[in-house]
Amino acid sequence: MTSTTAKPATGTKAGTPETATTTAGTDRVELLIGGMTCASCAARVEKKLNRMEGVSATVNYATEKAKVTVPDGIRVADLIATVEKMGYTAEEPEPPRPAPESESSASSAPPPERDAELGALRHRLLVSVLLAAPVVLLAMIPALQFDNWQWLSLTLAAPVVVWGGAPFHRAAWTNLRHGAATMDTLVSVGTLAAFGWSLWALFLGDAGLAGMHDEFRLTARMDGASTIYLEVAAGVVALILLGRYLEARSKRRAGAALRALMELGAKDVAVLRGGREVRVPVSSLAVGDRFVVRPGEKIATDGTVAEGVSAVDASMLTGESVPVDVGPGDRVTGATVNAGGRLVVEATRVGGDTQLARMAKLVEDAQNGKAEVQRLADRVSAVFVPVVILIALGTFGVWLGVTGDTAAAFTAAVAVLIIACPCALGLATPTALMVGTGRGAQLGILIKGPEVLESTRRVDTVVLDKTGTVTTGRMSLQAVYSADGEDEKELLRLAGALEHASEHPVARAIAAGAEERAGTLPTVEHFENVPGRGVRGRVDGREVAVGRLYDELPEELARATREAERQGRTAVVAGWDGRARGVLAVADAVKGTSAEAIGELRRLGLTPVLLTGDNRTVAEAVAEAVGIDAGNVYAEVLPEDKVDVVRRLQREGRAVAMVGDGVNDAAALATADLGLAMGTGTDAAIEAGDLTLVRGDLRVAVDAIRLSRRTLATIKGNLVWAFGYNVAALPLAAAGLLNPMIAGAAMAFSSVFVVTNSLRLRTFR
Repeated sequence: MTSTTAKPATGTKAGTPETATTTAGTDRVELLIGGMTCASCAARVEKKLNRMEGVSATVNYATEKAKVTVPDGIRVADLIATVEKMGYTAEEPEPPRPAPESESSASSAPPPERDAELGALRHRLLVSVLLAAPVVLLAMIPALQFDNWQWLSLTLAAPVVVWGGAPFHRAAWTNLRHGAATMDTLVSVGTLAAFGWSLWALFLGDAGLAGMHDEFRLTARMDGASTIYLEVAAGVVALILLGRYLEARSKRRAGAALRALMELGAKDVAVLRGGREVRVPVSSLAVGDRFVVRPGEKIATDGTVAEGVSAVDASMLTGESVPVDVGPGDRVTGATVNAGGRLVVEATRVGGDTQLARMAKLVEDAQNGKAEVQRLADRVSAVFVPVVILIALGTFGVWLGVTGDTAAAFTAAVAVLIIACPCALGLATPTALMVGTGRGAQLGILIKGPEVLESTRRVDTVVLDKTGTVTTGRMSLQAVYSADGEDEKELLRLAGALEHASEHPVARAIAAGAEERAGTLPTVEHFENVPGRGVRGRVDGREVAVGRLYDELPEELARATREAERQGRTAVVAGWDGRARGVLAVADAVKGTSAEAIGELRRLGLTPVLLTGDNRTVAEAVAEAVGIDAGNVYAEVLPEDKVDVVRRLQREGRAVAMVGDGVNDAAALATADLGLAMGTGTDAAIEAGDLTLVRGDLRVAVDAIRLSRRTLATIKGNLVWAFGYNVAALPLAAAGLLNPMIAGAAMAFSSVFVVTNSLRLRTFR
């Protein structure tokens, strides 16, 4: 049994395999449910499972999966038996199988039986369409009606109704035996009633006489015993089979992003064993193994570069188009592509712990969840079919009582049965979720659950952690001020060489900046660290000192120091032979995309707030650089006080989103109405967030909110269509204003419309 420890949605982690008989009070089980044909089927299965003592289940019609939380003492076999008693099938997903070829991703791809089902459905559809088309044409075009045409129609329609409609009849019979009714019941009863009426009219009425002519009408007929409905019986079956086929194919396309994500990983890897390269399946990699990645190859798993320098293309995983340079000590992610030189990587995460596996798990969990709006649709679907049957009976009775015309009453009742399908209701949310979350994964945005979408709509304030979110989180050399008559390059060479021997973060920033601007740095002799003041030593025969080791500064350097500090930078004085020669300004650099991102957040109607533990001077300088108002800056905030700032904003009536990446952001991310965790940050922050941004670019936060809002808007649009379609169509059908075949076409294409509308999310940019 696949199980996980039950936690809130923001912190659910993948668990480990267990045996099917060892369940615990907080275990979660996933089941594949077969035989569901509409949303009311899913609602029935969910209701039945939830009636088991202590069981909490969610059944998703689009993904055909049940997520079940089971109490102590209930086995997976008990759950399966409960589902099977209802006439459906249930089984556990196959565990991932290690394999060197593409089989390794079999668990993510559609199972072979799913392909076989789609193929069988396509075959049934093609045969039914070929046989039904002449029947419909003969009924609609009187000029084609030769003598005894009705008997040819019967010959062609019979296999369509009996064999083509067999899945509907079989499901309706199974449901009847279990005292239930679903959309299949409506289709089966409607088509069999139309076919049965036609048989009666042909053999016992006037419709079988030679020379009989019929006329197709959009509304109910009034011709009594001379009326046949073979085109309704055959046409509805063909149309609904077409709707089912398009729906099934669209659902496969909707889940394609998750399958593509799972298939990104490498299949095998060249591991270093005893100094030799040995090709092994990725599944046999262990933490600590070193493996070789040649140019053009995928990196097999998450790790740290041990040898080599290259550029890594992570576009398929993060959506970032520009390759990232890596060297010894840099982290790399599995499934990204080595675009440059040969790398030797030491594995740090394998299997289900890798970023790719965790991304896929988050996406799948989100796709299997339900938003609050979907729960309303499920409740409607659960009672919809019985209500429709009652409406159909009432329609028949009213028409018969008012007009006395059995044929007209029958036509109106059949139209009610056929047009009322809750499928669109059941597909409205899950298909949009599948496409939206899948598209998000392609862009490096992981949405943890459907409830997150509803949070994005309410948010009006976004709190941004400074370090690592708005800024790079690394000190870097920002500016160089040299005294009059001094050469800037020489200043950088000598000061950079001295700082290169120090491990202080400011010193490392100066050394890196000097090497980048002045080239190779000379060696240092007699290096000395003066605690609390700086460093000194001999470079190129000169006595060089960097830090607070000078009592007096030339006026231009004193002015430069004040200017740097005003901008929130750390000013470091450098010189040699007893004289100050320049000032080096170091700061945590603002990311180049942060100002653009904050402008976009404002355009979305959000108020940006900066939150940092740095001093106010630094915080206000960063805020000014990116366009955040000084009144929305919270500086010198201790890590444990970040939660208090979020709560204070919430008490002011604001709906707060929080963007952060560190351990000290985790509590604030969890407290906020919407937590956006930078995927470049710590595991604690990622687990606490509602949305994970795989790329460390604040613009992705903007895209995440836009995608979430658009997905929610698509869900609502689908539901408005699904509800509105039924609200408008049922009265028309009951009033006799719809021919049953037109009703069948409308019903079939309502589901296709909902799925197609959801697929538009694939074009999100």
